[in-house]
Amino acid sequence: MATAAAPKQPDRADGAKRDVVAGGIVVAAIILFVGTGSSVMQSVVRALSGIGGGADQVLAATLILNIALILFGWRRYNDLHREIRERTEAEQRARYLADTDPLTNFLNRRAMLEQGQALVVEAAGEQRHVALFLLDLDHFKTVNDIHGHAAGDRLLQVAAERIASVLPPSALMARLGGDEFVAMLMFDPAGKAHIEALAAQLVTVLEEPVIHDAQQIRIGASIGLALATEASATMDTLVRQADIAMYHCKDEGRNRFCWFEAGMEMAVQVRNQIETGIRSGMPRDEFVPFFEPQVDIATGRLVGFEMLMRWDSPEHGMIEPDRFIPVAEDSGLIGELSLRVVRHAMEIAKGWDPSITLAVNISPQQLKDPWFSQKLTKLLVETGFPASQLEVEITESSLFENLPLVRSIVTSLKNQGVSLSLDDFGTGYSSLSHLRALPFDRIKIDRSFIAAMQGSPDAQAIVVAIVRLGESLAMPITAEGVEDEATAIELTRLGCAKAQGWHYGKPVSAAETAKLLADRGLLRSPLVPEQDGASEDERRKSA
Repeated sequence: MATAAAPKQPDRADGAKRDVVAGGIVVAAIILFVGTGSSVMQSVVRALSGIGGGADQVLAATLILNIALILFGWRRYNDLHREIRERTEAEQRARYLADTDPLTNFLNRRAMLEQGQALVVEAAGEQRHVALFLLDLDHFKTVNDIHGHAAGDRLLQVAAERIASVLPPSALMARLGGDEFVAMLMFDPAGKAHIEALAAQLVTVLEEPVIHDAQQIRIGASIGLALATEASATMDTLVRQADIAMYHCKDEGRNRFCWFEAGMEMAVQVRNQIETGIRSGMPRDEFVPFFEPQVDIATGRLVGFEMLMRWDSPEHGMIEPDRFIPVAEDSGLIGELSLRVVRHAMEIAKGWDPSITLAVNISPQQLKDPWFSQKLTKLLVETGFPASQLEVEITESSLFENLPLVRSIVTSLKNQGVSLSLDDFGTGYSSLSHLRALPFDRIKIDRSFIAAMQGSPDAQAIVVAIVRLGESLAMPITAEGVEDEATAIELTRLGCAKAQGWHYGKPVSAAETAKLLADRGLLRSPLVPEQDGASEDERRKSA
């Protein structure tokens, strides 16, 4: 391993020798000055007053030499003093640069681990505790992708400024790297509520928008807290515990704080296993499409299917999407995973009757990808699936992450002939302006309102209002989560166009879907994959 060259010791020794010699000369000059100066000055004074002869020339020369030597010594002393000051400042500057994150002026990881450990030991000696805050900015990668790295850097600087404005000057503050920050604070054992108040304040200030290039950027922060009560607590353990608590916050909905608890460790292990399984399962085509029937609610005629993802795990069998989709979203894998399964679904749906549509639900994370429209269009071209049979479902909450980008994506898809549906309507904050500004073709009422219709007048009133809104905007309504005949009859009376739910059929595999369509004469081709998890090459071979 290469190392930096050490300073040459002989240079320092030579400098020290020169300083000693200069100092000796000055001391000798002062002694000579004291010894000769008085007699020479007396001779000069007598000569000026006309009494006696002038000063001895040798003594006068000696006096002048002494004065010169004293001035030389004084100058050398000043030079030496300035050199020492400059060297000290350079060492301090080098130490500062070695310990500091240049973007935020916070401590860097190395310095934080060192100083944080010292703080833990100091606190234990004073019988106090230390709280470690680990802050992770939510959706920071998306900011970099959409707005550029300059915006990302500015966001990190603003976040650092806000963190410093909340925490006391005695706190240690560091940027570990990327969008992760750590802060440490010593406190009395009875002051845990104060730590929680600071964490809550950090969440509040970090969710405030940041203005960059006349654009308003919104993020948030998930904060994990770890507690050190003894000197034996290590920084590695504290950071790991706070990291686990931070991911627990993300699983709970982000933009919040929570303390580390022992039970969280098992949850993180499970999460890591799921992420590892997703990464290894994608190339093996373990993720397969299931299809939930959609019917014309007035006639009961089958009009389409919504594609729902399943994980056909060799170890655990068929896994529901709510187990792995959140992990795929948090780990940044949802884009690749979704497109793989959508491709598989399109290959299957090519054999359906042209009257049968395929609805696919798009993750909010995918709508942060400026190239999503092109990627989906590429799938249509490569699979040969008609755009007119594809319906893309966009959740209501997706509209508020970046409305201009969403508008660009949905407009591009609309221009390709793809239908657009606003999914989970009623659970977010959509306004009429959004519905008018975006080219949606239909509205889907969230299943929570449908399920509550029979026992809740409020839920029924909301459903009625949404149906009337759809009528006024010429947007047909799809009701999801229809579980019984009574609900179906009521929705028919209200004027819903389509419905789906277990009353009409559960999500089924590609093979079962093909059988259902074949029984109704709605297949273009009898060819279907023999196995839901078969790869594209295997499907071509089987064909």
